Amino acid sequence: MTLSSLGINYVYVVCAALFVLGLKMLSSPATARRGNLVSALGMLIAIVATLLAQGLDYRWIMIGMLIGGLIGTAGAYFVKMTAMPEMVALFNGSGGLASLLLSWSEYHHSPAMAPFIALVTALSVFIGGVAFTGSMVAYGKLAGKISQQAVVFKGQHLVNGAIVLTAAGAAALFYLKPDSLFGYLFFVVMILVALVFGVTSTIPVGGADIPVVISLLNSYTGLAACAAGFVVSNNILIVAGALVGASGIILTRLMCKAMNRSLFNIFFSGFGTTTAGAGSTSGVQGEIKAASAEDVYYILEAADSVAFVPGYGMAVAQAQHVVKELGDLLEANGTEIVYAIHPVAGRMPGHMNVLLAEANVPYDQLVEMEDINPRMETMDVCVVIGANDVVNPAAVNDAKSPIYGMPIIETYRAKTVIVLKRSMHAGFAGIENALFYGENTRMYFGDAKTSLQAVVAEFKSGN
Repeated sequence: MTLSSLGINYVYVVCAALFVLGLKMLSSPATARRGNLVSALGMLIAIVATLLAQGLDYRWIMIGMLIGGLIGTAGAYFVKMTAMPEMVALFNGSGGLASLLLSWSEYHHSPAMAPFIALVTALSVFIGGVAFTGSMVAYGKLAGKISQQAVVFKGQHLVNGAIVLTAAGAAALFYLKPDSLFGYLFFVVMILVALVFGVTSTIPVGGADIPVVISLLNSYTGLAACAAGFVVSNNILIVAGALVGASGIILTRLMCKAMNRSLFNIFFSGFGTTTAGAGSTSGVQGEIKAASAEDVYYILEAADSVAFVPGYGMAVAQAQHVVKELGDLLEANGTEIVYAIHPVAGRMPGHMNVLLAEANVPYDQLVEMEDINPRMETMDVCVVIGANDVVNPAAVNDAKSPIYGMPIIETYRAKTVIVLKRSMHAGFAGIENALFYGENTRMYFGDAKTSLQAVVAEFKSGN
């Protein structure tokens, strides 16, 4: 059974509509899960339709789907939410590599390429190669397998510029004679240069900016897939790649805006090489005021309004369910509860939203940064759960700070701030947090989940 060329295009239109609908649904926590399923359904239909239309050998296809399905299932069940950003980097890199290999394979089968096909083949392998090795570096930084510090050296910009010129030259020479040994040689050179450029363009980025880089590399993967779609004349691959590329660029722009930094600054400033290390006070003055579970209970019990500000520490401790339990107890006590979410909290956009949704926190209690900040002075208590850089007042008050100008959740303006942390260790950006030394701040040390369970126990016992 095969589909006609007209029939396959009708099916692809349906798949494209499902992709767009799913992408739209992903923009809201309330519909994100359904959006993911809708997009996955569209891709399944596209794969089945393509197999029917092309009359391909199903054996190798099924083996590939089985292996990929097992890897995806293992990732879904065994990878912790705290490791989700690096898993995204791995999967994103795999997409770039897939586009590179697809275009390379197609070139082997049909080396006598039309000029346009030779051009998009070159784009696919180059962008795919950059996305692959760049994502591997991002994975290494997020997973702590390589240094999270920005790696810079003298003449680095010149080296990267020379790499880009080499790639452009190799692509031009390949474009002139794609069906010759001469052309194939420069095709391989282009692939090698792309793989190197993915590394050299990512290592100057410090750990705090890696989520932005992952978003950009995701866009690269989409563009590589789009170019590969032209290579194999597959309309749905073109559409899907374009959607991923465009959405990745939009997300990257939004993240840059949330950090008040340009993409050029992120890639070329070497952020992370001059920041203060963990434990350095670096001009921060004040006294740490520790609190116990009983102290926190009394503060929260008397509060009329409480804002929870979750961060990566909440994800590490898997404390989202006990946060919800504490929130319910406070509401039963007549306290107004909100959850203030920073756009880049948790090392991946939407990370905190997903965790809180998992704990069945009502969506109407999730408040964005620009909405909570004007209300901050009226909040009786802000409970910061493992967040660090996104609540650091240095972004507002210290012009010499590397994060100066980055929009933050201005918890320091609340009447009382309770910060849950394991220790005084610096955050992902590697700089000291003046919030911890504030007059209105109480530090509640320990594992976030265990600490909050102790506070919940105080509420339930009525102290």
